Amino acid sequence: MMDFLQPTSWSEALRIKSERPGAVPVAGGTDVMVELNFDHRRPEALLDLNRVAELAEWSEEDGRVRLGAGVPYARVITELGDELPGLAMASRTVGSPQIRNRGTVGGNLGAASPAGDSHPALLAADAVVEVASVRGTRMIPAAEFYTGVKRNALEPDELIAAIHLDVARGPQQFAKVGTRNAMVIAVCAFGLALHPEQQRVGTGIGSAAPTPRRASAAEEFLSGELTAAGLWSAPRPLTDSVRRRFGELVAQAASPIDDVRGSAAYRRHALAVLARRTLGWVWQDYCGGSWPACA
Repeated sequence: MMDFLQPTSWSEALRIKSERPGAVPVAGGTDVMVELNFDHRRPEALLDLNRVAELAEWSEEDGRVRLGAGVPYARVITELGDELPGLAMASRTVGSPQIRNRGTVGGNLGAASPAGDSHPALLAADAVVEVASVRGTRMIPAAEFYTGVKRNALEPDELIAAIHLDVARGPQQFAKVGTRNAMVIAVCAFGLALHPEQQRVGTGIGSAAPTPRRASAAEEFLSGELTAAGLWSAPRPLTDSVRRRFGELVAQAASPIDDVRGSAAYRRHALAVLARRTLGWVWQDYCGGSWPACA
């Protein structure tokens, strides 16, 4: 027997989660319902969050977006493409139109699958996850949120409230490799963001390690190259050696496995290619004058 709990407010949802920490939250249900259908999971209760209106809202203040955990991918695409371009690109690659209408970034974080499409974009953009319980609210950087394969930093009585991201101040990109063009689980994925005001680069690797992760050495290398050559203020084409080294460092940051979707060697090779390509795309945008730093 499985209880089905339906709070109508955020405070009620937190109270129920405190009283029933084993209750599994569900909004879009695109992950949870699959696990239930295949009998991979049989929780004591489901905590339906669809009636909690504030979870389906987003707001922008002082150049920062607060994205409610229940905002579906389809709305990220249509409403936040300019503010959060990397996340919008990643959202376009998620499943089918039906899945994008139901699935949420908050649900992707809760599932914490290494192959989740939103994770590389969140990491590259320095996202912060807002989690809450009856005890209070915590802000967890995305880089610290993933703790293992399908495990995250949530305490048993906590729920994901929102994701906080700065409005993009530089070009962002996302790309993934899969066995077909649509409705595919990533063999590997990569997110890239330029942060020109800080003269810094952000990256995110997906489906190529036990958890989504950043490629810190690649970020430091590229940031250093751009700064040393004065390219943040006076952009010009990058050398092939910089592109290749960036790709190599991204591949080295991964720790992939062999599985039915691809070998570890293939994943490393594909990541290097994705890193070079996304770098080419963001740098073309940056040099094209579409961002204030290039004007």
